[in-house]
Amino acid sequence: RKEYLDLYVNYKFNKSVQKPFEDFMQGFLRGCPARSWKMFSPEELQVLLQGQPTFDWHLLEKNVKYAQYTKSDQTIRNFWTVFHDLPEEKKKMFLVFLSGSDRISGYGLEPFRFCIADPQIENPDESSPYASTCLLTLFLPR
Repeated sequence: RKEYLDLYVNYKFNKSVQKPFEDFMQGFLRGCPARSWKMFSPEELQVLLQGQPTFDWHLLEKNVKYAQYTKSDQTIRNFWTVFHDLPEEKKKMFLVFLSGSDRISGYGLEPFRFCIADPQIENPDESSPYASTCLLTLFLPR
């Protein structure tokens, strides 16, 4: 029984996926040569390819640029108060709204910068916040 089980597990986890894995590896190595990524540990490579899974949200706040706003404007202070009270899941949903992804590149939050801008519309009460994912800009009406 043990030999049968060992052979079955080996087939399921190794032999049955050998061809698709070799095809994947060949394509991966074509796009990312081994000499470029061999220096990374598996965990570092995962973060580099998939992005950071956890964040320091106060560092995100620190890195924001403002257009037609200052850090001390009441709208901005209200925004950050509400943002920091959100659960982690909702904060990640904000990242999706802002950037199109719930993760930030493998470089982390330090170089990640986005802008909060005033869309300067006539009646801000009739407008909702919206984002430009290409420009990493949140348009936040007053």
